[in-house]
Amino acid sequence: MSSQISRPPWLTSPKVLRTEVLAGLVVALALIPEAISFSILAGVDPRVGLFASFTMAVTIAFTGGRPAMISAATGAIALVVAPLVKSHGLDYLIAAVILGGLLQIVLALLGVAKLMRFIPRSVMVGFVNALAILIFTAQVPHLLGVPWLVYPLVVVALAIMVWLPRVTTAVPAPLVAIVLLTAFTVLVHVTVPTVGDEGTLPDSLPTFGIPDIPFTIDTLQTIAPYALGIALVGLMESLMTAKLVDDITDTHSNKTRESWGQGVANIVTGFFGGMGGCAMIGQTMINVKASGARTRLSTFLAGTFLLVLVVALGDVVALIPMAALVAVMIIVSVSTFDWHSIAPATLKRMPWGEIIVMLTTVAGTLATHNLAVGVILGVLAAMVIFARRVAHFTSVEKINNTYFVRGELFFASSNDLVYQFDYESDPEHVVVDLSNAHVWDASSVAALDAINTKYVQRGKTVEFTGLNDASARMHETLAGQLNAGH
Repeated sequence: MSSQISRPPWLTSPKVLRTEVLAGLVVALALIPEAISFSILAGVDPRVGLFASFTMAVTIAFTGGRPAMISAATGAIALVVAPLVKSHGLDYLIAAVILGGLLQIVLALLGVAKLMRFIPRSVMVGFVNALAILIFTAQVPHLLGVPWLVYPLVVVALAIMVWLPRVTTAVPAPLVAIVLLTAFTVLVHVTVPTVGDEGTLPDSLPTFGIPDIPFTIDTLQTIAPYALGIALVGLMESLMTAKLVDDITDTHSNKTRESWGQGVANIVTGFFGGMGGCAMIGQTMINVKASGARTRLSTFLAGTFLLVLVVALGDVVALIPMAALVAVMIIVSVSTFDWHSIAPATLKRMPWGEIIVMLTTVAGTLATHNLAVGVILGVLAAMVIFARRVAHFTSVEKINNTYFVRGELFFASSNDLVYQFDYESDPEHVVVDLSNAHVWDASSVAALDAINTKYVQRGKTVEFTGLNDASARMHETLAGQLNAGH
């Protein structure tokens, strides 16, 4: 029997190949100023961020679980490592990146990707909206205190990207806008901020190296907290971005592979002197939504083009006006924002709890400029609201000498259960029917113990009946054991 390996679509379709190549080029152009900015944020030389973007993108193109997703140096990782760079320098940062990559592989093997199922839709919506706002606000500094000509250039670029797709999609509109604005500013000799103003571009290839640090327990204690931060923030942003791309493309991705793939990419990045990274939602949206890319080729070429552009064509890339790239990111932010989620008709129908979760996610992200923090706060808010909502579904009804308990018994619903019984007036023997209830935790067993104790103190007995198998096992294991020694 012979097995046939399926060929990538870009090998069989010139149209797909053109889309992937042009998308990779657009993303590479957009990555350059972002990588330089994140390098400055982390307190390192621009080459550290640019090399990280190259190695992350190229490696994840092979190891990642979500085709067409872009990984590179990010602001979230820069915020995590900035204090380490300030206190201990670049070599400790590189060591933390390598260790962070190892932790990501371990977390992937432990099944961290499965935790994505616990992120509710309202958190996803808040994540997307907060991201869109952060992308937009990141462009504001490029629009303040600049020559007046920057503003019409931005408007022209926006017009090109809105109008051109209605005429043709053969060439990505962002690429057309970047080329035309660059040609105009060069030919007319106008002075506006350019990519070259953001920082010095490297003129050599990244080289393999081992961080120059003492391999001691003290060093491990120094870098471990930052490595854990890199691992957790990187995985959270990458898995959230992968889920978003899944929704946009209506395809499924391998989250476990993406998790360990991020780890491998960070290890490679560290050994080549990069600052680490994770999935970049803004550039991923340029690749997937604005440019229509769908395969790993665009991710690989984004990294490859980035290196070629900054090393071989650095002088040309330095001439690109920031106005063009700002316009690209504005379009990305507008298209990323879920406008339907804030429509009056939607808000009117949406349960208040869902709105609170969405706003908590947005507010947490904007306050900290950290998407991971916003997501964690959103999930915590969703848990509290869910627990409160489910707790109200528990009821106690007395018929003759039998109490019928209905609903889910857990820490939030069982605390008030003790007060639903008439201990003084009830007969010598009381039956509590739990056929329509489920005991979920120790708090519920403790509540049943407390009910039993109150009846015993009055010389009465209580019988709990109707427990399902799981509830009965928990009750038998914990009953009478929770108040020992008190």
